Amino acid sequence: MKTKPDIKAVFVDVDGTLLTCAQTVDPRTIESIKKIREKGILFGLATGRDATSCETLIETHWNLSGLVDLIVGTSGAALMDNIHHTYQSSYPLSGELITSIMDHFKDLPVNFCIPDSGVLVGPKDDELLRGLAKADNVSYRVEDYTTYLSGKDHSKLIIICNPEDMEKIIERGSTFHNDAFRSQGLKTCAILYEYMDSRVSKTSGIEQILKPFGLTMDNVMVFGDEDNDIDMLTNAAIGIVMANGSTNAKNAADEITDSNDDNGIGNALDRYFHL
Repeated sequence: MKTKPDIKAVFVDVDGTLLTCAQTVDPRTIESIKKIREKGILFGLATGRDATSCETLIETHWNLSGLVDLIVGTSGAALMDNIHHTYQSSYPLSGELITSIMDHFKDLPVNFCIPDSGVLVGPKDDELLRGLAKADNVSYRVEDYTTYLSGKDHSKLIIICNPEDMEKIIERGSTFHNDAFRSQGLKTCAILYEYMDSRVSKTSGIEQILKPFGLTMDNVMVFGDEDNDIDMLTNAAIGIVMANGSTNAKNAADEITDSNDDNGIGNALDRYFHL
Protein backbone atom coordinates (compact mmCIF):
# COMPACT_ATOMS: atom_id res chain seq x y z
CA MET A 1 0.00 0.00 0.00
CA LYS A 2 1.38 3.41 -0.98
CA THR A 3 2.35 5.59 2.00
CA LYS A 4 0.39 8.81 2.27
CA PRO A 5 2.74 11.77 1.63
CA ASP A 6 3.73 13.89 4.63
CA ILE A 7 2.46 17.21 3.32
CA LYS A 8 3.98 20.19 5.10
CA ALA A 9 3.49 22.91 2.46
CA VAL A 10 0.80 23.81 -0.07
CA PHE A 11 1.58 26.00 -3.09
CA VAL A 12 -1.07 27.35 -5.45
CA ASP A 13 -0.93 29.05 -8.81
CA VAL A 14 -2.82 32.36 -8.86
CA ASP A 15 -4.65 33.06 -12.11
CA GLY A 16 -7.18 30.38 -13.03
CA THR A 17 -6.42 28.53 -9.79
CA LEU A 18 -6.56 30.60 -6.61
CA LEU A 19 -8.49 33.45 -8.22
CA THR A 20 -12.02 33.05 -9.51
CA CYS A 21 -12.92 34.40 -12.94
CA ALA A 22 -13.98 37.57 -11.11
CA GLN A 23 -10.37 37.91 -9.83
CA THR A 24 -11.36 37.26 -6.21
CA VAL A 25 -10.56 34.49 -3.74
CA ASP A 26 -13.55 32.41 -2.68
CA PRO A 27 -14.24 32.97 1.06
CA ARG A 28 -14.55 29.18 1.45
CA THR A 29 -11.03 28.79 0.07
CA ILE A 30 -9.76 31.38 2.53
CA GLU A 31 -11.30 29.46 5.43
CA SER A 32 -9.61 26.24 4.29
CA ILE A 33 -6.26 28.04 4.02
CA LYS A 34 -6.67 29.32 7.57
CA LYS A 35 -7.40 25.79 8.80
CA ILE A 36 -4.35 24.16 7.21
CA ARG A 37 -2.09 26.89 8.59
CA GLU A 38 -3.54 26.18 12.04
CA LYS A 39 -2.32 22.62 11.49
CA GLY A 40 1.21 23.93 10.85
CA ILE A 41 1.07 23.63 7.07
CA LEU A 42 2.91 26.35 5.14
CA PHE A 43 0.85 28.13 2.49
CA GLY A 44 2.45 29.73 -0.55
CA LEU A 45 1.87 31.09 -4.02
CA ALA A 46 3.68 29.76 -7.09
CA THR A 47 2.87 32.16 -9.90
CA GLY A 48 4.09 33.86 -13.02
CA ARG A 49 3.16 37.19 -11.43
CA ASP A 50 5.97 39.09 -9.75
CA ALA A 51 6.24 38.70 -6.00
CA THR A 52 5.98 42.43 -5.27
CA SER A 53 2.60 42.87 -6.94
CA CYS A 54 1.35 39.70 -5.24
CA GLU A 55 2.39 41.06 -1.85
CA THR A 56 0.31 44.18 -2.51
CA LEU A 57 -2.75 42.34 -3.86
CA ILE A 58 -2.72 39.91 -0.93
CA GLU A 59 -3.56 42.91 1.24
CA THR A 60 -5.71 45.01 -1.08
CA HIS A 61 -7.74 42.60 -3.22
CA TRP A 62 -7.43 38.96 -2.19
CA ASN A 63 -8.29 39.08 1.55
CA LEU A 64 -5.27 36.90 2.37
CA SER A 65 -3.53 39.23 4.80
CA GLY A 66 -1.27 37.25 7.11
CA LEU A 67 -2.04 33.94 5.39
CA VAL A 68 0.67 33.71 2.71
CA ASP A 69 3.94 32.41 4.13
CA LEU A 70 5.91 32.06 0.90
CA ILE A 71 5.75 33.52 -2.61
CA VAL A 72 7.45 31.87 -5.56
CA GLY A 73 7.03 34.67 -8.07
CA THR A 74 7.97 35.23 -11.71
CA SER A 75 7.56 31.48 -12.28
CA GLY A 76 10.38 30.71 -9.86
CA ALA A 77 12.83 33.55 -10.48
CA ALA A 78 11.80 35.59 -7.42
CA LEU A 79 11.39 34.16 -3.92
CA MET A 80 9.76 35.98 -1.00
CA ASP A 81 9.86 34.29 2.40
CA ASN A 82 7.50 36.12 4.77
CA ILE A 83 8.55 33.99 7.73
CA HIS A 84 12.28 34.68 7.55
CA HIS A 85 11.69 38.06 5.86
CA THR A 86 13.98 37.36 2.91
CA TYR A 87 13.79 38.06 -0.81
CA GLN A 88 15.99 36.73 -3.57
CA SER A 89 15.95 36.69 -7.35
CA SER A 90 17.91 34.63 -9.84
CA TYR A 91 18.70 34.08 -13.51
CA PRO A 92 17.49 37.35 -15.03
CA LEU A 93 17.46 37.99 -18.78
CA SER A 94 19.90 40.54 -20.17
CA GLY A 95 18.65 43.61 -21.96
CA GLU A 96 20.49 42.40 -25.05
CA LEU A 97 18.60 39.10 -25.05
CA ILE A 98 15.23 40.80 -24.45
CA THR A 99 15.89 43.11 -27.40
CA SER A 100 16.68 40.17 -29.68
CA ILE A 101 13.49 38.35 -28.60
CA MET A 102 11.39 41.44 -29.28
CA ASP A 103 12.98 41.82 -32.72
CA HIS A 104 12.00 38.22 -33.49
CA PHE A 105 8.31 39.02 -32.85
CA LYS A 106 8.15 42.67 -33.97
CA ASP A 107 6.13 42.06 -37.16
CA LEU A 108 3.34 40.25 -35.27
CA PRO A 109 0.31 41.95 -33.60
CA VAL A 110 1.75 41.93 -30.07
CA ASN A 111 2.91 44.17 -27.29
CA PHE A 112 5.56 43.47 -24.68
CA CYS A 113 5.97 44.17 -20.98
CA ILE A 114 8.27 43.46 -18.07
CA PRO A 115 7.12 43.22 -14.44
CA ASP A 116 9.18 45.69 -12.45
CA SER A 117 8.58 46.34 -8.73
CA GLY A 118 4.89 45.58 -9.02
CA VAL A 119 4.36 47.61 -12.21
CA LEU A 120 4.09 46.39 -15.83
CA VAL A 121 6.54 48.32 -17.97
CA GLY A 122 5.85 48.31 -21.71
CA PRO A 123 7.30 49.99 -24.82
CA LYS A 124 3.94 51.29 -26.08
CA ASP A 125 0.50 52.09 -24.70
CA ASP A 126 -2.22 50.01 -26.33
CA GLU A 127 -5.28 47.91 -25.52
CA LEU A 128 -3.17 44.80 -24.94
CA LEU A 129 -1.05 46.38 -22.20
CA ARG A 130 -3.98 48.22 -20.65
CA GLY A 131 -6.09 45.06 -20.68
CA LEU A 132 -3.41 42.98 -18.94
CA ALA A 133 -2.85 45.64 -16.27
CA LYS A 134 -6.58 45.86 -15.61
CA ALA A 135 -7.01 42.08 -15.47
CA ASP A 136 -4.11 41.73 -13.01
CA ASN A 137 -5.15 44.75 -10.90
CA VAL A 138 -1.75 46.35 -11.32
CA SER A 139 -0.57 49.64 -12.77
CA TYR A 140 1.52 50.06 -15.90
CA ARG A 141 3.81 52.62 -17.45
CA VAL A 142 5.42 53.14 -20.83
CA GLU A 143 9.19 53.51 -21.22
CA ASP A 144 11.62 53.98 -24.09
CA TYR A 145 12.86 50.39 -24.19
CA THR A 146 16.15 51.37 -25.84
CA THR A 147 17.03 53.22 -22.65
CA TYR A 148 15.12 50.94 -20.28
CA LEU A 149 16.91 47.78 -21.44
CA SER A 150 20.37 49.24 -21.92
CA GLY A 151 22.83 47.49 -19.65
CA LYS A 152 20.04 46.14 -17.42
CA ASP A 153 18.79 42.67 -16.53
CA HIS A 154 15.14 41.80 -15.99
CA SER A 155 13.34 38.74 -14.64
CA LYS A 156 11.37 37.96 -17.79
CA LEU A 157 9.76 39.29 -20.94
CA ILE A 158 6.00 38.97 -21.45
CA ILE A 159 4.54 38.94 -24.95
CA ILE A 160 0.87 40.00 -24.96
CA CYS A 161 -1.47 39.09 -27.81
CA ASN A 162 -5.12 38.50 -28.60
CA PRO A 163 -6.21 34.86 -28.11
CA GLU A 164 -6.75 34.34 -31.85
CA ASP A 165 -3.09 35.21 -32.50
CA MET A 166 -1.56 32.84 -29.94
CA GLU A 167 -0.88 30.02 -32.41
CA LYS A 168 1.19 32.42 -34.51
CA ILE A 169 3.12 33.44 -31.40
CA ILE A 170 3.83 29.84 -30.42
CA GLU A 171 4.96 29.02 -33.96
CA ARG A 172 7.25 32.03 -34.06
CA GLY A 173 8.58 31.22 -30.61
CA SER A 174 9.63 27.77 -31.78
CA THR A 175 12.06 29.38 -34.22
CA PHE A 176 13.84 31.67 -31.74
CA HIS A 177 17.34 30.64 -30.79
CA ASN A 178 20.31 32.45 -29.32
CA ASP A 179 23.59 30.58 -28.71
CA ALA A 180 24.80 33.22 -26.27
CA PHE A 181 21.92 32.95 -23.80
CA ARG A 182 19.84 30.30 -22.06
CA SER A 183 16.16 31.14 -22.46
CA GLN A 184 12.80 29.46 -22.97
CA GLY A 185 9.43 30.62 -24.23
CA LEU A 186 6.15 29.26 -22.94
CA LYS A 187 2.45 30.03 -23.30
CA THR A 188 1.19 30.84 -19.81
CA CYS A 189 -2.43 31.70 -20.62
CA ALA A 190 -4.63 32.49 -23.62
CA ILE A 191 -3.03 35.91 -24.18
CA LEU A 192 0.49 35.60 -22.72
CA TYR A 193 3.68 34.01 -24.02
CA GLU A 194 6.65 34.50 -21.69
CA TYR A 195 10.42 34.24 -21.92
CA MET A 196 12.59 33.39 -18.92
CA ASP A 197 15.97 31.82 -18.30
CA SER A 198 15.75 28.08 -19.02
CA ARG A 199 16.91 27.29 -15.48
CA VAL A 200 13.85 28.97 -13.98
CA SER A 201 10.82 26.86 -13.03
CA LYS A 202 8.18 26.78 -10.34
CA THR A 203 9.67 23.50 -9.10
CA SER A 204 13.16 24.97 -8.69
CA GLY A 205 11.70 28.00 -6.92
CA ILE A 206 9.69 25.86 -4.49
CA GLU A 207 12.71 23.67 -3.78
CA GLN A 208 14.87 26.69 -3.06
CA ILE A 209 12.41 28.53 -0.83
CA LEU A 210 11.75 25.38 1.24
CA LYS A 211 15.41 24.64 2.03
CA PRO A 212 15.44 26.71 5.27
CA PHE A 213 12.52 24.60 6.50
CA GLY A 214 14.21 21.28 5.75
CA LEU A 215 11.44 20.34 3.32
CA THR A 216 11.50 18.94 -0.23
CA MET A 217 9.01 18.39 -3.02
CA ASP A 218 8.09 15.14 -1.24
CA ASN A 219 6.39 17.33 1.38
CA VAL A 220 4.51 19.54 -1.08
CA MET A 221 0.97 19.68 -2.48
CA VAL A 222 0.47 22.00 -5.43
CA PHE A 223 -2.50 23.36 -7.38
CA GLY A 224 -2.37 24.62 -10.95
CA ASP A 225 -4.34 24.98 -14.16
CA GLU A 226 -2.09 25.70 -17.13
CA ASP A 227 0.81 24.17 -19.04
CA ASN A 228 3.31 26.35 -17.15
CA ASP A 229 2.24 24.51 -13.98
CA ILE A 230 3.10 21.07 -15.35
CA ASP A 231 6.62 20.97 -13.90
CA MET A 232 5.39 21.48 -10.33
CA LEU A 233 2.32 19.26 -10.82
CA THR A 234 4.67 16.48 -11.90
CA ASN A 235 7.36 16.97 -9.25
CA ALA A 236 5.26 17.59 -6.14
CA ALA A 237 4.18 14.75 -3.88
CA ILE A 238 0.60 15.62 -4.82
CA GLY A 239 -0.22 17.63 -7.93
CA ILE A 240 -3.82 18.80 -8.24
CA VAL A 241 -5.26 20.51 -11.31
CA MET A 242 -8.43 22.58 -11.52
CA ALA A 243 -11.43 21.38 -13.53
CA ASN A 244 -10.92 24.47 -15.73
CA GLY A 245 -7.31 23.47 -16.38
CA SER A 246 -5.66 22.63 -19.69
CA THR A 247 -5.66 19.10 -21.05
CA ASN A 248 -1.89 18.80 -20.66
CA ALA A 249 -2.04 19.96 -17.03
CA LYS A 250 -4.80 17.44 -16.28
CA ASN A 251 -2.73 14.65 -17.80
CA ALA A 252 0.23 15.61 -15.59
CA ALA A 253 -1.71 15.87 -12.32
CA ASP A 254 -2.47 13.25 -9.69
CA GLU A 255 -5.97 14.56 -9.16
CA ILE A 256 -8.55 16.90 -10.71
CA THR A 257 -10.51 19.10 -8.33
CA ASP A 258 -13.41 21.49 -8.91
CA SER A 259 -12.95 24.68 -10.91
CA ASN A 260 -11.56 27.98 -9.68
CA ASP A 261 -15.15 29.26 -9.52
CA ASP A 262 -16.31 26.27 -7.45
CA ASN A 263 -13.90 26.36 -4.49
CA GLY A 264 -11.63 23.77 -6.11
CA ILE A 265 -8.70 24.45 -3.77
CA GLY A 266 -10.81 24.53 -0.62
CA ASN A 267 -12.65 21.33 -1.49
CA ALA A 268 -9.41 19.44 -2.12
CA LEU A 269 -7.80 20.75 1.08
CA ASP A 270 -10.88 19.81 3.09
CA ARG A 271 -10.79 16.25 1.73
CA TYR A 272 -7.07 15.66 2.21
CA PHE A 273 -6.61 17.30 5.60
CA HIS A 274 -10.06 16.32 6.99
CA LEU A 275 -10.90 19.93 7.76
